[in-house]
Amino acid sequence: MIKKNTTPPTTTNQQPTTILIVSANFYPEISDELLQGARAALTRMGAKFEEITVAGAFEIPSVISMALDTEQYDGFVALGCVIRGETSHYDYVCGESARAIMDLNIQADACIGYGILTVENMEQALVRAKVSEGNKGRDAVEAALQLIEIKRKFESIE
Repeated sequence: MIKKNTTPPTTTNQQPTTILIVSANFYPEISDELLQGARAALTRMGAKFEEITVAGAFEIPSVISMALDTEQYDGFVALGCVIRGETSHYDYVCGESARAIMDLNIQADACIGYGILTVENMEQALVRAKVSEGNKGRDAVEAALQLIEIKRKFESIE
């Protein structure tokens, strides 16, 4: 059962927010759904956003790292899908992309919403990605916005 969190993150700090969505297009039918959910959530929350498309999930952390250096974005949304195949490639892509994103979160104080699906088959991916079902694009946006809000709170204490 997929739990749908429909409670948007708090928005007590009304500073303008700019998000970069980095989307892997390896499975276009999945990335289209993830993007649709992310765009709708960002629009609903009044955030500005830009999009960059990469080949696969492995490339997402590199793009976010490059974008961090520009200081143009308050946060990031990582969207993609990795489906298990017959080789160990799945394990490397899932583990290393997740590790690299976590490293950026911790070491660079990046606010990254993680929306990279790691699934066994296309059916699982569709259930999680579809806006009418799991809507993980929306969930990744909400996570990024919540991190931004928390980061701004801590920065205001300094």
